[in-house]
Amino acid sequence: MPKMVLLAQYLSINATVLHEFTKKAELTVEVEEKDVTNYASLGWKEVVGGLKSAELGCEFLQDFAATKLDSIMWPLLGTVVPFEVRADQAAVGASNPKYTGSILINGWNPLTGSVGDEATVSLGFPTSGAVTRATS
Repeated sequence: MPKMVLLAQYLSINATVLHEFTKKAELTVEVEEKDVTNYASLGWKEVVGGLKSAELGCEFLQDFAATKLDSIMWPLLGTVVPFEVRADQAAVGASNPKYTGSILINGWNPLTGSVGDEATVSLGFPTSGAVTRATS
């Protein structure tokens, strides 16, 4: 059974590579479940897939310096921008596919944490439109 440890995830938002700030990037894709049960189902529930949706969950180490994370993300608030995520920073290929699409930057938490905590930002950005998977 193949095993993998994530050591160098790749994340780009709005064509800006953010791996120097990224602690975690999670892409979750779902399909609505639509109930199409009828009397011919003989008491068994039948379902078909409906609308697809996805979310890009990110955890960043905050950086307020000029040209760093906060100054990159703050101007994007309220806009739909492209993203790309993959398991490794190596070239895209069959064993390192890239997932791309667009996300709505629907929030930004510049200041979170308690005394002694690392300064992090954790958010989930909903996708807008299709998410694609490519190996080249």
